[in-house]
Amino acid sequence: MNTKQTRSIETGNVRAVRSEDGKVIECLFATFTGRYDFAPGVYETIAPNAFDETLNDDIRALIDHDTRLVLGRTKSGTLSLRVDDKGLWGRIVINEKDADAVNLYERVKRGDVSGCSFGFDVLDEAHEFITATQETHWILKKVRLYEVSVCTFPAYQDTVAQSRKEHNGAFKKREFEAWKQRQLARLQKTRS
Repeated sequence: MNTKQTRSIETGNVRAVRSEDGKVIECLFATFTGRYDFAPGVYETIAPNAFDETLNDDIRALIDHDTRLVLGRTKSGTLSLRVDDKGLWGRIVINEKDADAVNLYERVKRGDVSGCSFGFDVLDEAHEFITATQETHWILKKVRLYEVSVCTFPAYQDTVAQSRKEHNGAFKKREFEAWKQRQLARLQKTRS
């Protein structure tokens, strides 16, 4: 069973602009070039093709992940999403009759709000333990995207960070046990 998760970034790539469509917010909602740190030694990256199978879904743009504060929607054409070499980009056409949307636009324009996030389910992931740095690296390989959000305080969900820390501890323990078995095998080989 999947549980909806979020990842957030403070990129400085949230912009309020005027266009032929009126007021627009543009944002890099997810990055392929950076890493999402959960805890010391535990981080995650997003594979460049993680969103490939979900971009045609009906996705909403929200304010701070609040489902009551819808800014746009792919189905209605008020939210457009695309992937490039940096990550997942979005463009939200602001409804100028919606006070919440206009207020957010003005806050982004002033630089008071500059974070963004996305809500998703993990469909496929991988992880590796990097012995040289003693880090665990998780890779989101495929996700189901539900929403993107413009956020006041971009932050990780504590439950996701805790889950990653627990997996990291178990992974390190398995790596140590495997190393120990290899050393024992080498020792036995030298004795014979």
